[in-house]
Amino acid sequence: MTTVADAPDLAKEIGRDRRRKEDQRLITGRTRWTDNLTPPGTLYLAMVRSPFAHATITSIDVTAAKQSTNVVDVLTSADLGESQGVCINAWPITPEQVTPVHLPVAQDRVAFAGEIVAVVVARTAAEARDAAELVDVEYEQLPAVLGIKEAMKDEVLAHPDLGTNKSALWVFDSATAGTGGDVEDAITKARADGIVIEREYRQQRLIPAFMEPRSTLVDPTGEQITIWSSTQIPHILRFALAATTGVPESKIRVIAPDVGGGFGGKLQQTPEEMITFAIARRLGKPVKYTETRSESLVSAHHGRDQWQKLTLTAEKDGTVTGLKVELEADLGAYVAIVGGGVPVLGAFMFNAIYKFPAYHFACQTVLTNTTWTDAYRGAGRPEATFAIERIMDELAAELGVDPLVVREKNWIKHEEFPFTTVAGLEYDSGNYELATAKAKELFGYDELRAEQQRRRDSGDPVQLGLGVSTFTEMCGLAPSRILGSLDYGAGGWEHASVRMLATGKVEVVTGASAHGQGHETAFSQIVADRLGIPFDDIEVLHGDTQIASKGLDTYGSRSLVVGGEALVRAADKVIDKALPIAAHLLEASVEDVKFHEGRFQVVGTDAGIALTEVATATFAAHNLPDGVEPSIDADATFDPVNFNYPHGTHLCAMEVDTETGAVKMRKYTCVDDIGNIINPLIVSGQVHGGLVQGIAQALWEEAVYDDQGTLVSGSFVDYLLPTAADTISFEVDHTTTPALTNSLGTKGVGEAGTIASTPAVVNAIVDAVRHLGVNDIQMPCTPERVWKALNTEGSGGATEAAAMPHFDPDTEPGASTSSTTDGNGAGA
Repeated sequence: MTTVADAPDLAKEIGRDRRRKEDQRLITGRTRWTDNLTPPGTLYLAMVRSPFAHATITSIDVTAAKQSTNVVDVLTSADLGESQGVCINAWPITPEQVTPVHLPVAQDRVAFAGEIVAVVVARTAAEARDAAELVDVEYEQLPAVLGIKEAMKDEVLAHPDLGTNKSALWVFDSATAGTGGDVEDAITKARADGIVIEREYRQQRLIPAFMEPRSTLVDPTGEQITIWSSTQIPHILRFALAATTGVPESKIRVIAPDVGGGFGGKLQQTPEEMITFAIARRLGKPVKYTETRSESLVSAHHGRDQWQKLTLTAEKDGTVTGLKVELEADLGAYVAIVGGGVPVLGAFMFNAIYKFPAYHFACQTVLTNTTWTDAYRGAGRPEATFAIERIMDELAAELGVDPLVVREKNWIKHEEFPFTTVAGLEYDSGNYELATAKAKELFGYDELRAEQQRRRDSGDPVQLGLGVSTFTEMCGLAPSRILGSLDYGAGGWEHASVRMLATGKVEVVTGASAHGQGHETAFSQIVADRLGIPFDDIEVLHGDTQIASKGLDTYGSRSLVVGGEALVRAADKVIDKALPIAAHLLEASVEDVKFHEGRFQVVGTDAGIALTEVATATFAAHNLPDGVEPSIDADATFDPVNFNYPHGTHLCAMEVDTETGAVKMRKYTCVDDIGNIINPLIVSGQVHGGLVQGIAQALWEEAVYDDQGTLVSGSFVDYLLPTAADTISFEVDHTTTPALTNSLGTKGVGEAGTIASTPAVVNAIVDAVRHLGVNDIQMPCTPERVWKALNTEGSGGATEAAAMPHFDPDTEPGASTSSTTDGNGAGA
C-alpha cells in the first residue's frame, strides 16, 4: 500500500468557498484580545517617551510620579539594569554592520522621538498614565539627522559614538556571482549603441497601522513566566527573551491569542515586551501594557523609506541588457530584528520576471534619528517591484510602444520554466502570457486605450491613464540553507502535529500563528481532505509555545506554502502509522489494505475500517499488533528547497484632472497566479486587502517628520488610511500553474496585492499625463503633487509639513516653517 500516493482523490474541501470558522468569535466580540486578559492583581504600565529626536538625558526626577495615587513604582534604565535585556538584530547583513545597542529603556541618550526613558507602574492604566505626566525629564538637545541623504553626508550623526551613520553596504553582482554578465559593460555598450534609462524613485516611509494596538501581559506567578502578546512571532519572541535576559527558554511560555492584524508590524521583539517582562519578574506580579494609537504610530516600527536609483540598458529594439540598482535605505534609530535584511530581500526581485543578462545591486543602509524601520507587508519586494515596473514603463515610452509590448518582449516565457534568474533564484513555474491575456480581456484594455486616445485628441481636461504591473515575488520564507547563506539568524522551516483523538476528532497543531489570515479554516480544509475527516471535526491550535512547541511563526506569505506542507506530511504519517493497526484489526496483510477517503479498505472486499475507528482502537490499545506503539499521532517539520513564486498581471485605469490634479480610480483588474487555491473566499479577502494597502501607498499614506524629527502624521487624522468608501470594486481573477516546491501546488498570496498594485496605480497616473511632459510623480500622488508635476518641472516635490511647529505655543496652525526631509517624510 502507498498511503501518500493514494490519499483522497476527491478534494471535497480544497477549492471550496468556506466561510472562516474563526470569524464567528472574531466579529462578534466573543474572543479575548491580549488587553481583555487581566489576571488577579494585575499592575499596569505607562511609558514616558522622549519628545526629542536626539538628546542627552541629563536628569530624571520621579519623585512626584511616585507619590501619585496607586503608583507602585517608577523605573528608569538604571533601575532595570541588565534585567531589561536588549532588542536584537537577527540579520546582520554584513560582518562589518554598524549596529547601535538598543536597550528597551534609553540609558543616557535618546535617538528618536518616542523612545522610552522611564516606566510608571500603577494599579490602574489611567493612574499609570496620569503619573507618567509627572515624571520630570531634563534633556539637552543634540543635532538630529533626518533623512537618508542627510545621513549619507555623515555630518550630523544619529549615534555620535559610532562615528558614522552608514550601517552596512550589501552588494550583489551577477558577474562576480557567476549568474550573469558585467553590468558596467552593458551600460558602456548601451551608451554607444543602445538605450540607457536612469531614474531615481522615492519609497516614502509608511506605518503598518494594524487594527489592534500592541499589548503585552506578563504573569510571573507560575512555574513558567507566561507572556501574552499581540505578536506575529511567539516562538521567536520566546527565543529573544531567553537569549537576552538569561531566563531559561523552558521557563518562558509565550501566547499570541487572537491578534488583530500585523502586516509585518508585529514581526518584532519590542522594547515594550522586554520592559513588561522585566518589571513582572522584578515585582513578582502580573503586569500589563497596552499602547495608545498615538504611541503605536510613533514608536511601533515603520516600513519602506528608500531612495532607489536605477540604470536600465537595452538594445534599440527594446531587449533589456542590464540593470544596475543603487539603493539607500533608512533603518531609523536602531537596526531592528530584520532591519537591513528587508532591502536585501528586494535585491532578488528587481530583475522581476525579465531576462536581464547582467545585474548589479548595492544597498547602503543608514541610521537616522527617526523611528526604526523593519518589515512591512511585502518587505523589500514591493519596493523592488515598484522600481522595476516604473522603469519598464519608461523603456516603453522611450521606444514608443505599449508598456505590455516591452514587458512581453523581455519576460520569461512559460516554456522556459524552471528558469534561473540573473539574481540566482530558480523560478519553478509560471505563465505570464496567460495571466496577462486574461487580465487584458477582463479589463477591456484595447477599448480603454482607444478612449484614452480620444480624450487626448479632444484635449479633455480629465485625462485617462492605464497602468501595468506584471509582478512576481519570492515568498514562503524558507529555505533555511539560503537564509543561512544570507546571514539570517533563524531558519525557515515549519512544524506541524496531527493528533488523532479517541473520539475520532482531530487536533492540528501548527507553528504558524495567525493574525487574521484564516489559518484555522484553510488548515482544516487541507487536513479534512488528506485524512477524510469532516471539516467541523478538526480543531487547529496555534499561537502558544506550550501547545505548539516548535515553529517559526507567520510572515513572508509562508504559512500555507511551508506550514501547510508540514501539515500534509504530518497527516500522511498518521495514515502510515494507522495502516498496520488497521490491517491487524481487519485481519489482513498490510499489502492488501488501501486508504481512501478516510477508510482503510481490504482490496477486493467490503471489509474496511474508518481512520477514526482506528484512532479509538489505538486509544484503547486492547488489540494492537505486537511491537506497535499505542499512538497514531504524528509530527512533521518541513524545510523547502526553494522559495515560492506567485505572479500576476495588474491593470489600473486612473482619471487625472489636469486642472486640479485630482485623481480618480476608474477600474482595477488583477489576475494572479498563486498556484492551487485552498479557499477562494479567503484568497479574495487577501487580494482585496492587499490591493487597498498598495493603492494607499500610491495615493494616500506617508509618515511625515518635521525638521525637529517629530512625527507630524502621528494620528489617523494626518496619516491617511483609506476605508472601503475610498476605493472601488476590484475585478479579481486567477490563472493556475501549480508550484513545484510543495505537494499542494500552492503559492503565497498574502502580499501579492500590495506588491503589485502600487506601481500599477502610479504608472496609470503618469500614463495619463505623460504627453504633457510628466515622467514621474512622487508617492503618494496627492492632487497637490500631481498639479505641481503638471505645472512645474519634477515629480511634484515634497509633502508640505503643515503641522504647527512643536514646542512653540505662540505659533498658529498653518504658519509652520517646518519641512519634510528628502522630499517626503521621514525618509530620506
